[in-house]
Amino acid sequence: MKILHITNHLQKIGNGIVNVAVDLACLQSQDGHDVAVASAGGEFETLLASHNAKHFQLNQSKQPLNLLKAAWRLREIIQQFQPDIVHAHMMTGVVLAGVLRKSYKYNLVSTVHNEFQRSAVLMGLADRVIAVSQAVSDSMVRRGIPKTKLRLVANGTLSSPRHPSIQDYQPLPLHRPAITTVAGMYTRKGITELIAAFNKIASDYPAAHLYLVGDGPERAIFEEIAQNTPFSQRIHFEGFQPEPQRYMLATDIFVLASHCESFGLVLTEAREAGCAIIASDVDGIPETLDHRQAGILVPPKDSQTLALTLAQLLSNPVKLQYWKNRAKQNLDRFSAVRVHDETMNVYRELVKNYNVRTVMDTQEVLLMKTPTAPLR
Repeated sequence: MKILHITNHLQKIGNGIVNVAVDLACLQSQDGHDVAVASAGGEFETLLASHNAKHFQLNQSKQPLNLLKAAWRLREIIQQFQPDIVHAHMMTGVVLAGVLRKSYKYNLVSTVHNEFQRSAVLMGLADRVIAVSQAVSDSMVRRGIPKTKLRLVANGTLSSPRHPSIQDYQPLPLHRPAITTVAGMYTRKGITELIAAFNKIASDYPAAHLYLVGDGPERAIFEEIAQNTPFSQRIHFEGFQPEPQRYMLATDIFVLASHCESFGLVLTEAREAGCAIIASDVDGIPETLDHRQAGILVPPKDSQTLALTLAQLLSNPVKLQYWKNRAKQNLDRFSAVRVHDETMNVYRELVKNYNVRTVMDTQEVLLMKTPTAPLR
């Protein structure tokens, strides 16, 4: 099968959408398929090349003139590569591929990662729409995407070709007990509530430190909030880290306080590292935590409940260890290989249906051209 993935870039900046696309491309190529990625490029190009996956340069920045250039460039790529499947991972890619699909014989697949964005409904232009959690699938149905188009392929990046196994990482010498989040510095990631919760419990647990791993446009705002607390020396802004596993392995409690979250891939990595987990009870997060079996769920935007839950774990070593052990159970379902296998099933369904339609169309044409025997 010839598979073309479209994503905005291939940079190593912790973008979960890009990471999933790269995992798929590498594993599909490793499985013997002819795979290419069209993007603005980045550090993952080297990894793709090592897996014999091609890369085509495609700038999808959203200025009107550039979008016209991008459509023309994607047309050239499709003419050259002649894919059976085009898999778009972001909105601009699915729109461009949707426009060109009328002229070329490929099946279009999209993956909905951030369904909370208003533009996510455009992912429904594809022949098949992959939802990364049941919560995303239900949301897309409510927004008008036909159930017949939707396929559930739950996210997973464990045992990814992008990085070594968890055993190969060395934990960092963090202050313990360590409370950590790995997230973009955005309000929707609940950073303000996490700082507020730490501020509520910090005086009772003077050895505890908070580590904020990640970068983003609102980082300066959060740093100012932290500086205005009495415990700013124990709140550490670590920026983007290419190996967040080193933080997780040294972490006691991992927190993801998101206001909205389609799946929460980082939670699977925190589980693998053996962190006790507290996360918001929103969207796909309960699925990622086996519906409260692998972590504690708290209401979003509720720093008081988050603080109380942190205190319960910090004050009870037995309970803390219990949740560390629970996190590491039932991890096989988050493997990148499983995501690859289920995604290939979606592709095969489309290609099979396309081939059946083509045979039927051919037979219809042949019947129309076959002369009718004269009546006797």
